[in-house]
Amino acid sequence: MSGYVVMPEHVHLLVSEPEQALLSRAIQSLKQAVARRLALRAAEPFWQARYYDFNVFRERKRVEKLRYMHRNPVKRGLVQHRKDWAWSSFTHYATRAEGIVEIESEWTARRRERMGLAPKLRVQETPRPSKARDGAPSRSIVKKL
Repeated sequence: MSGYVVMPEHVHLLVSEPEQALLSRAIQSLKQAVARRLALRAAEPFWQARYYDFNVFRERKRVEKLRYMHRNPVKRGLVQHRKDWAWSSFTHYATRAEGIVEIESEWTARRRERMGLAPKLRVQETPRPSKARDGAPSRSIVKKL
């Protein structure tokens, strides 16, 4: 599950860590691409020097963070309802429609699988010395098919 909300002066991203690189490199690449695209050569930097992250390990916390992000434009008084903010992944989760930015969700993954555009992922139970707090074994992607 991923998500985004672009606000007037900041961006919220909910992303998974890249499989073959560091998250910091992915963020650096995103910042550089945006700066190049906008041809920013101002004396003041467009981006902050660093990003602020929060590690999410449980589905419940992931949903909580996604809801927080999607409520941000409403809380700030920019729109009356989350669906009214175009620069957000809210509409994708509410209707499964593609937004301005395509995100990775169970629906986009299934659509790509049907079209033969992405490898299928096999999910396998990963043994752990102790069970998660909710009593369920942890799950992880173990192999691309």
